[in-house]
Amino acid sequence: MARRKKIYEGKAKTLYEGPEPGTIIQYFKDDATAFNAEKKAVIEGKGVLNNMLSEYFMTGLNTIGVPTHFIKRINMREQLVRACEMVPLEVIVRNFAAGSMAKRLGMDEGTQLPRPIVEYCLKDDKLGDPLVTEEHIAAFGWASQQDMDDILSLALRVNDFLSGVMFGVGIRLVDFKIEIGRVYDGDFQRLIVADEISPDSCRLWDIATGRKLDKDVFRRDLGSLTDAYTEVATRLGVMPKGATPMVRPTLIN
Repeated sequence: MARRKKIYEGKAKTLYEGPEPGTIIQYFKDDATAFNAEKKAVIEGKGVLNNMLSEYFMTGLNTIGVPTHFIKRINMREQLVRACEMVPLEVIVRNFAAGSMAKRLGMDEGTQLPRPIVEYCLKDDKLGDPLVTEEHIAAFGWASQQDMDDILSLALRVNDFLSGVMFGVGIRLVDFKIEIGRVYDGDFQRLIVADEISPDSCRLWDIATGRKLDKDVFRRDLGSLTDAYTEVATRLGVMPKGATPMVRPTLIN
């Protein structure tokens, strides 16, 4: 069978035409990047872990009525997802000060925020994904006011779900980012959670020790990224204890 047509290749995933109209196959790569791709590595097994963890989170969100693009996991590295028109924003929800927010505001990392704070960045690697305000978003037509209301609601519901799930296995959800897609049912548009939810897109700290279990392990050279992601997957029951994610890439037919 002929190889499927590639639609897009990003830093961590490759998208291919799906088997049915309106579907896409999302392939998770082992590539790790940081600092807007200035730091790069290939970490065997990372794509497998992110695929399985994203499936777990997206399935959970679908179950509680938060719509996502996820349809099903095909194999260890691929998911079938719904095609959507992406809103050109990264939506960041912060529960504790860390990363760029701590640096920007001169706060100690780990400071609990008085409430979850939602920030928006324009998704543009060439510009370094700059922070933008709702005024920018409205002025440049990236999303309508109704869209922004819906995006805020989705982001906070995702935060409630992820925070609870993580707290239950002894992990603090420090912050995370999601991306939002538009889908159309006839003339009716709705917004759904798209892209992925994984330790690549979250900051996760062990509650007891403060150990980082997310991509900061790679950013800051704190040890094995695969071990950190495996720890998250094991605690959540996504991967049996002692199992290994070291699976070679699957070719797409």
